[in-house]
Amino acid sequence: MAKRAGGRQARKALRAAPLAEDIKPVHAGEAGGQYQPLSERDIAAIMRNIYRILDEVGFGDATPHCVETCTAYGAVMGNDGRLRMPRDVVDKALADCQRNLVLHGQDPKHDLQISGSKVHFATAGAAVMIADVETNSYRDSLAQDLYDLARITDTCEHIHMFQRMCVLRDVLDPYELDVNTLYLSVMGTTKHVGSSWVHAGHVEKTLPMLHMIAGSESAWRARPFVSQSNCFVVPPMKFAEDALGCLRAAVEGGMPVLLLSAGQAGATTPACLAGAVSQAWAECLGGLVYVNAIEPGAPAIIGCWPFVSDLRTGAMSGGSPEQALLSAGCAQMGLHLDLPFGTGCGMSDSKLPDFQAGAERAYTTVAAALSGANIVYESAGMYASLLSACPESLLLDNDVLGAALRITRGIEVNEETLSFDNIRDVCTGGEGHYLGSGQTLKVMQSEYIYPDFSDRDSPNIWKEKNKPVLVEKATQKKHEILKSHYPKHISDDIDMRIRDRFPIFVTREAVGRA
Repeated sequence: MAKRAGGRQARKALRAAPLAEDIKPVHAGEAGGQYQPLSERDIAAIMRNIYRILDEVGFGDATPHCVETCTAYGAVMGNDGRLRMPRDVVDKALADCQRNLVLHGQDPKHDLQISGSKVHFATAGAAVMIADVETNSYRDSLAQDLYDLARITDTCEHIHMFQRMCVLRDVLDPYELDVNTLYLSVMGTTKHVGSSWVHAGHVEKTLPMLHMIAGSESAWRARPFVSQSNCFVVPPMKFAEDALGCLRAAVEGGMPVLLLSAGQAGATTPACLAGAVSQAWAECLGGLVYVNAIEPGAPAIIGCWPFVSDLRTGAMSGGSPEQALLSAGCAQMGLHLDLPFGTGCGMSDSKLPDFQAGAERAYTTVAAALSGANIVYESAGMYASLLSACPESLLLDNDVLGAALRITRGIEVNEETLSFDNIRDVCTGGEGHYLGSGQTLKVMQSEYIYPDFSDRDSPNIWKEKNKPVLVEKATQKKHEILKSHYPKHISDDIDMRIRDRFPIFVTREAVGRA
């Protein structure tokens, strides 16, 4: 028994020590692709369908610039007002486009390699409410909430980039909304940031903020640390005028773009999942044609985000198993085409962190990760089918995403991990167990991942600790972070220059600059 206790103490000491990067059990960019809901025959059929949709159906509501640029690239404007893209035009864009994309962090240690089947998790969303677990209620989302969500994400190891999660309901002017959304996001984290704009002029006006932070326009273009999330298409198969303008401004300004199609199966995409995958990919490839017609090789991420309708009510169901299948199927098509790919998966239909939320988050994100999605957006903190964001959930979901990455990493099989010598020594001359063996101690941190919040104590120890509640532990940690964690990667001087030039809504005190 003494030896057993000693083994436990050794393991506790190892757990308490900070982990070196090279022995961590998971890292950003673990390779997925093991889960393949589509057969090779299925992929070929969907590809034929995609080409046919683009060639025979095409897009409505193209802007003059889109028409001019895309027809010069080879697209055809029909007498019916629809812009069609023959197969050779799509293939040209596939040949011109940038692969092996890097999304730069504000701190280079957060650079993300977006290629192959490398998997990363990100926030995202446009929640209009905050799920307040302390009052068990909802309230409007405010500017301070976005900054706080960014700061919490900055501390979460398994959330690899921060895309804006909520709408600033206390900032009413559209330009000021775009400016403050960008400012609060980049101030709150050193990771790569995704944001969105409502008008092309707002993009052009806010690019100088990014140049100031980077040090110059050339420095920004060398390492763009913000990408634009752009809903350039209104499913089914219509362009969105203002969003196309924003897309053009981003491409010309050196900003990576997420080409986002967010149809809803049974409403704005076909109810059949194969049809929903086909339309989402057709819409995104149409955007890829436009991007490469503007500037061949401009950095772009295919953002197939087909959502699911509960066909009994018509309401969105982001936590459904069909959502997991759609995201995984779209990711498999991304691997087939070898394109930088992101999908929206991990949001819950639940209203607050509970059993439903955890289950929906887990089975949807695992499916997307195992399928090899390069970025799984909306993977943390989103509730009520994207209507609400929850700060505490970012911390809880960080555990879920770490576990999802560990499953994605899989089992490594080699001479050492087969453990024959260890088995022989324990069974023929050792103590009959592996608790204190050298191999167990060696791999307990590199082979196994441990949650920060989930409770693995025995019932007796749980009782001795006054029966801690998971959400309450997360709330306590949230308050600790928000009281002390104010990222300072942007200097006071630059912050003051930004405030002199732009209508920043929050005070310097609110961002820890008092």
